[in-house]
Amino acid sequence: MENHSNVSADLIWEVARSQNAYLVKRRSGGGAQFSRDPLNLVNKHSRKYDGFVNDKAVGIHPAEKGGITLITKKTKHHNRPAANKNEVTFAGNTSGPKVYKAIVNYTAKQGYRADLRQEAVARASALIQSNRPKKDIPEKKLRGSKAYKAADKE
Repeated sequence: MENHSNVSADLIWEVARSQNAYLVKRRSGGGAQFSRDPLNLVNKHSRKYDGFVNDKAVGIHPAEKGGITLITKKTKHHNRPAANKNEVTFAGNTSGPKVYKAIVNYTAKQGYRADLRQEAVARASALIQSNRPKKDIPEKKLRGSKAYKAADKE
């Protein structure tokens, strides 16, 4: 793991754990803490998932026209946020399994964390599912005695 920063990720987490721009605290639900970090796949405030702490992080977001954008954090350019991320966009007409395989291959070949692959595929799956058009609910058919009564009335 290449680390060009002179501060360790563990120290950054200890300093920024209790208060940072991405942290969302809720009193309801047992004081749950969530994260709005764009490189956090599960939106859970923890050292494992927060992208601003880890040297290599992965994020999945919706793109235009039902597509999906895979965002990866580069290990170089810690001081330059615009050059710190790499984006790959998959079109909306790409099938789900192709997108999943592409995400797994991209993260594996680039040496990204293997523990985030399943979460990345799950997030992509949820986004693809949400982009599908909803089917109309068919009208319920009458069964049994109610069907006989309706047929007699007609």
